[in-house]
Amino acid sequence: MESNYHTLKRTDNQLLVITHLCQMLTYITGFGGLIVPLIIWATQKDSVDGMDAHGKAIINFQLSIIIYSILSIPLILALGLGIVLLILIGILAFVMPIINAIKASNGELPSYPLSLNFVS
Repeated sequence: MESNYHTLKRTDNQLLVITHLCQMLTYITGFGGLIVPLIIWATQKDSVDGMDAHGKAIINFQLSIIIYSILSIPLILALGLGIVLLILIGILAFVMPIINAIKASNGELPSYPLSLNFVS
């Protein structure tokens, strides 16, 4: 007898919102903004509806922010352009999780601009 087992995913918009807002931990700890959402995504992507898409978007965004920050460091020597870029990255990294947390609470998919696709 063959078993037809399907896992049902639960809807948990609050957890999606928390996952987006956990990115703010970077401003407190310096690194938690990548690690905490990564753990939540890895443990909940199979049980929460939408977590896989939201988690991938967050991880891609956080990795992109790290890459852009590293690339802007040598640009500091080029007329201070790196400082301007770091300020813009900081603003983007602060505002976009809030916007996408609001989208998640409304059941919408996230969109992070300038996000490189590391995890698909």
